[in-house]
Amino acid sequence: MSSEISESTGSGVGPANSVGPGTGEDAGGGDDAGIGEHAESGEHAESGVGRERGASHGSRGSRGSRDVEPARTREDLGRLLDRRAPKGRTAVVMTMGALHKGHATLVRTARAHVGPDGFVVVTVFVNPLQFGAGEDLDRYPRTPEADLRTARDAGADVVFAPSADEVYPGGEPQVRITAGPMGELLEGASRPGHFDGVLTVVAKLLHLTRPDVAFFGQKDVQQLALIRRMVRDLNFPVEIVGVPTVREEDGLALSSRNRYLSPDERETALALSRALFAARDRLAAQQALRARAESAPAPTARAAALSALGEARAAADAHAVAVAQPGGGADAVRAAARAVLDDAAKAVPALVLDYLALVDPADFTEVADAHEGEATMAVAARVGATRLIDNISLTFGAPA
Repeated sequence: MSSEISESTGSGVGPANSVGPGTGEDAGGGDDAGIGEHAESGEHAESGVGRERGASHGSRGSRGSRDVEPARTREDLGRLLDRRAPKGRTAVVMTMGALHKGHATLVRTARAHVGPDGFVVVTVFVNPLQFGAGEDLDRYPRTPEADLRTARDAGADVVFAPSADEVYPGGEPQVRITAGPMGELLEGASRPGHFDGVLTVVAKLLHLTRPDVAFFGQKDVQQLALIRRMVRDLNFPVEIVGVPTVREEDGLALSSRNRYLSPDERETALALSRALFAARDRLAAQQALRARAESAPAPTARAAALSALGEARAAADAHAVAVAQPGGGADAVRAAARAVLDDAAKAVPALVLDYLALVDPADFTEVADAHEGEATMAVAARVGATRLIDNISLTFGAPA
């Protein structure tokens, strides 16, 4: 959930793991923000987290080692908050469980943010409201004991793992939060009603956990933007921090759903991050060429100046840049990413593209070719039975 009052955001996408705040499909670090990932078929199977027994204590940084406290009910959570929260700031990391390194990054970031006297709550709840018909609610991985260990080792104080009846007593709520126009684009278009379910559960969990600051992964970038908007529009007194996506060494964004992929499917799935990196590299090349062209004595002399240096290909590109719109290049950046995805569509197993979009992060509408400023490239695709998402932040018109 991204909220405001004070917003903090990390950025950066590269082939190696990056650290930052997150949630989402997986957490900004990760993917599944309490909230988070994607889906495929079934009904709700509740996950449970009980007190872990006999487990070795994990590192708690400056807090020392102490077992995390499990809470299954609102009353249990309220007692823990009343007893311990006043000692410092409270942070929350919302997840759907099946915690991985991305989620751990979120928890560690939260711990570092609130310090040794703060209080870190991790929520584990597979939210039925955000799963549509035919999605993977019943298939979504549930690993309660491992989640408790991961949360503890990363520095959490409490793991709140309520049942669906605990969160929605009496059944699905009749009153929900609506995501509005932004919630109908991209993920919202592919999964109607998804973001209404996300914002409803995020709002409930913010009320229940009473945080000063909440951490969400940038992997679910549209979710993060909508949470920030909800917090701002509805005056939630919470700071929302976005954490950069955590990646495997090969560039694949960490996701609880990656475990569904066979080795061959995983190889195909790498096309998502490769497409984003191809877009990033194309933009960097365009801006470098533009900078070199603009340093030539006069516009008409740019190609000749480079050609004189024996750079015929660069000269041709520089000439194209010279006659292009000043802030142009978005279409070429899209094309670079799409070429990678088109190749993956011919692979075995094939990648089935849902969407590739280059959007304004303020409202998630497509940017024009002459766009200058910040933009987000987002991609969603299915490989086999698994649906994955990824994104990257780009800046058009910046110095090379």
